[in-house]
Amino acid sequence: MTKIALMGAGGKMGVRLASNLKGSRFDIAPVEVAQEGRARLRDATGLECVEVGQALSRASVVVLAVPDRAIGTVAHEIVPRLDPGTAVIVLDAAAPHAGEMPERDDVTYFVTHPCHPPIFNDEDGDARLDFFGGVKAKQHIVCALMQGPEDHYALCEEVARTIYAPVMRAHRCTVEQIAILEPALSETVGATLALALREATDEAVRRGVPEEAAHDFMLGHLNIELAIAFGIFPDGKFSDGALHAITKAKPQIFRDDWLDRVFAPDSVLKSVHDICHPDAET
Repeated sequence: MTKIALMGAGGKMGVRLASNLKGSRFDIAPVEVAQEGRARLRDATGLECVEVGQALSRASVVVLAVPDRAIGTVAHEIVPRLDPGTAVIVLDAAAPHAGEMPERDDVTYFVTHPCHPPIFNDEDGDARLDFFGGVKAKQHIVCALMQGPEDHYALCEEVARTIYAPVMRAHRCTVEQIAILEPALSETVGATLALALREATDEAVRRGVPEEAAHDFMLGHLNIELAIAFGIFPDGKFSDGALHAITKAKPQIFRDDWLDRVFAPDSVLKSVHDICHPDAET
């Protein structure tokens, strides 16, 4: 069996990954430094953690399920100890794109991240409540071979499909492209606008609209508005009134150069640096 060392196995993400790896064709060697995390992993999966040296010995793949700000430190501790040809899988592009990975030409660096279950899906039952994915709801993923032989891509994608299962499409990207997707697209834009939508809804409630009515109205309208905007509802279109409101609202809400300010390469690079080193932000 192919051995996988799972670093950070007792964290929230680590437990999810370990649960999916358990019973697969992979031999999992989980590592967790915190006693609370070790207990969490044991309770959730029945797996017992091992020491770092034991996990890394003859591991074909190492998965770093640790926070972005810790990836550089952990990578510099373990990468020098790896056998040549080992594949290191990072679950976010921030640290790799920020230059946090140690230089070593004879190991593979692979980046993967879940897209999370799409808004428009065919899930029902409990799967509809799996908003994060990796448990019951199907999702897409993105993958990038940062360095290493091409034949490692297939192995690492298989690992990614296993840890994020059930997976539909696996999109091959570059590390820079994944950094554009997150943080720039999904967090800088998506999460910010999601919270702005909530703030606007709360303001409607503050001005007298019943809370339940405001939530039902906003979420219902977002369903059709997103379907129109992303071409999911090809026969749908915004009304003349909606188009007029959009034309008037955009210059009030957005700066003219907002896309360049968010997606310019220097902006994306600064964003991933800030994620990896939040205490250094100015």
